[in-house]
Amino acid sequence: MDLMEIVKTRLGWVDPRLMAAAEKYLKAIPAVQATIEKEYDGIMGELEGSLKPYRKDFAGFSHLPETGLDQSEIIAELEALKAREETRWKGGFVSGGVYHGDEPFVNFLNRVYAVHSQSNPLHSDVWPSASKFESEIVSMTAKMLGGADDVCGAVTSGGTESILMAMKTYRDWARDRKGITKPEIVAPTTAHPAFDKAAQYFGMRMKRVPVGADFRADEAAIKKALTRNTVVIVGSAPTFPHGVIDPIADLSELARQRGIGFHTDSCLGGFVLPWAEKLGYPVPPFDFRLPGVTSMSADTHKYGYAAKGTSVVLYRSAELRRYQYFTATDWPGGLYFSPTIAGSRPGGLLAVCWAAMVATGEQGYMQATKQILETAAAIRKGIESIPDLYVLGDPLWIIAFDSPKLDIYKIMDAMTARGWSLNGLHKPAAVHFAITLRQAQPGVAGRFIADLNSAVEHVKANPDEQGSMAPVYGLAASLPLRGVIGDMLKRYMDLLYKV
Repeated sequence: MDLMEIVKTRLGWVDPRLMAAAEKYLKAIPAVQATIEKEYDGIMGELEGSLKPYRKDFAGFSHLPETGLDQSEIIAELEALKAREETRWKGGFVSGGVYHGDEPFVNFLNRVYAVHSQSNPLHSDVWPSASKFESEIVSMTAKMLGGADDVCGAVTSGGTESILMAMKTYRDWARDRKGITKPEIVAPTTAHPAFDKAAQYFGMRMKRVPVGADFRADEAAIKKALTRNTVVIVGSAPTFPHGVIDPIADLSELARQRGIGFHTDSCLGGFVLPWAEKLGYPVPPFDFRLPGVTSMSADTHKYGYAAKGTSVVLYRSAELRRYQYFTATDWPGGLYFSPTIAGSRPGGLLAVCWAAMVATGEQGYMQATKQILETAAAIRKGIESIPDLYVLGDPLWIIAFDSPKLDIYKIMDAMTARGWSLNGLHKPAAVHFAITLRQAQPGVAGRFIADLNSAVEHVKANPDEQGSMAPVYGLAASLPLRGVIGDMLKRYMDLLYKV
């Protein structure tokens, strides 16, 4: 009897609201637990080879070497690892991941980091250059996103930290200004999981609201979910799964009328949508030009073309931003303060981010956006020309697609076998391709559509072939036990740390 049969036999398909209690009961049954563990072991065993491909070719270190290795040997090994890994992303075969990747530009950013590798904005008296870089990054991003002089913010380590900081800010603001001790976040189901992480970290309640048939947030459903404890509404521009833009104008006005916060998560779109609008694409209002938008997140390390490790969180006023800060005034080590989660931060990354932005400039971002959107339009047209596939929603450059008859995860596996790295989506099942400058290279879009046609035909001809990720996503899609899937993902992360 397999896992799904046990679930059906022991429990049957019940209302999802009862699943949490039922799952606890199910996992206490030895037969169920044994079958679950067997499923875990089988799936992780299949994945281990692809996650740990270097065991036979490179030395591993579970302990410090007795004597330090020669630096030239270390560099040679790092170069060898780089050579193995860069072909796919350089060729445009990876969804997202690398957003610029042009070798001269990367070399330029590497030189910038080398110049400022020792700087640390925690010690602003020693490295005031770090403060210069950060303040200018924030100001340039704010102005790009419709902010007046009052709009301010901070540089974080990535989109997740930007979201964490914003949610922590609303929690503290609502507690101080409104006396709310049980704060709630209201967000569409498509909002990034970083909002769930923020709720878990900061003791907030996360209320997820179903989206409409167009995969955009449903204003009426959001309104119905609001309570006296709601401190912030969330919208995405665009959403990660389907690349569509939520009705930010309506949602932010709803928040403004209620006197609560509204956060536009534009981690993916912050450095694309302003330029797309200038190019004449249909971009609905989403930024600080809307009076109800009180905070935003935009990732400089995505379409801002900085190195990985920077994002910007913005607020409508310095008064609101102060709720993000941390201060300690009674510590024997002296007065301590930090604007974000980290204390010490890599000033070199601030320098790289600043350099990427001023080197690219408005015209550079405009040209890059034009290339990306034109490439995305060609890829979308190619997907829609395949009878067995259809595009979800109405995206501009993050294109999700599914099949009405075929297992889309098997198609994803078939594309992986052809060298592509795409993103699997969940509820509903789909795959998406986030288009970057890597795909704007000549021939990449045509190669993708040709391979996608081939992958579809392969799955039609081999319907019983399992692949590697299809079983994982298939189990997650069909199994209503969220804890079981969460445990499986934890084992996946354990595997990543295995030497």
